[in-house]
Amino acid sequence: MNKFNPARLKDARHYRKMTIEELATSIGIKKQAISQFENGKSTPDFDTLYSISQTLIFPIDFFVDEVTESIKTGNTYFRALFSCNKKDQNSQKIKTLYLAQIYYNLRKYINFPKFNIPNVESINDIEKTAMAVRDYWGLGQEPIADMVSLLERNGIIISEFSTEGKIIDAFSQYNEIDGEGFFCIVLGTDKNSFVRRQFSSAHELGHILLHENFEDLNEINREDFRLRETEANKFASAFLLPKEAFTRDLSQYSNKLNYYVELKRKWKVSISAMIMRAYDLEIINPNQYQYLMRQVSQKSWRTREPLDDVMIVRRPKALRKAINLLLLNNILTGNQILQLFAQSGLALPKEVIDEVLGLDADTIFLDLAEPDSVLINSKQSKIVQLSQLKKM
Repeated sequence: MNKFNPARLKDARHYRKMTIEELATSIGIKKQAISQFENGKSTPDFDTLYSISQTLIFPIDFFVDEVTESIKTGNTYFRALFSCNKKDQNSQKIKTLYLAQIYYNLRKYINFPKFNIPNVESINDIEKTAMAVRDYWGLGQEPIADMVSLLERNGIIISEFSTEGKIIDAFSQYNEIDGEGFFCIVLGTDKNSFVRRQFSSAHELGHILLHENFEDLNEINREDFRLRETEANKFASAFLLPKEAFTRDLSQYSNKLNYYVELKRKWKVSISAMIMRAYDLEIINPNQYQYLMRQVSQKSWRTREPLDDVMIVRRPKALRKAINLLLLNNILTGNQILQLFAQSGLALPKEVIDEVLGLDADTIFLDLAEPDSVLINSKQSKIVQLSQLKKM
């Protein structure tokens, strides 16, 4: 057995949202012992490690794996950083780190889209930045039908899983593996709204473009963090609702609430966000803005708008498609997929992989009778394209 890895104990505990005291109580030892294990000051005996494994529902191999990659985790941008529960934050950060590591290993077999984000030298003019990205991607002034698909096509890693509450809606995280940077966006599954997911995706793209990857967010004050959130919101509005085309559409009926319902069909953006954008562009004055927002509140549209029930929420596809590609084309079995991750020092349980990748529980089938098999040498075999997925 390899040497005990203290960091893995802390990771698994954070993943399960347990405190040191809660874990210690669950396995019947003192909390000081858990603290010493996590700090590398002592090593659990096998019986204790077995109890830890059973309690945290991670295999023993996970706690003794030798990580083969150099990994650095950068900033995680939660919308409500200062009001998020620390347990929730830590759990989501660990899940997203695993997401990046899984993606990194799947690239041995899958040719994902390359990272394709323009460099932004200044955030002094967010309108220009948003249009520069649109021009770079050849979007012109047209509405964006699916932000999730757009970001995946340009090499951003996207997944969805429950963020367990109203505070964490979506977030982004930067990770470096073996010196290569990976941007991940996680979309919560707790709010079933297409337009909200559109805006959240654009908001996180704003963080990726405008803000630092490694600056310690714990060192900045609430006002500075709020400023970054405002910048990301402004970018999302400018990116989804380009000034010239959106102004043209609002030229006649900008003060009519029902007209925004019709514009929602075209621009795929919430009514409230369009009203805010119209105000920021000075298409409507403060009195008109307040009048429209009062109407929105009176109609209870702040929680559920017209068309929300017919606009289908778009799910991330790339990672789920990659797993299906490997399985349906008999490139790897379910057992071999888990073995692929384990070989890099990431012996995750299947249910963790399912959650992190947003997979249905029956996607990866594990055959307990299958002997340990040798993975295909991906350097000698053809790396497959996502477009090669067989139709079921």
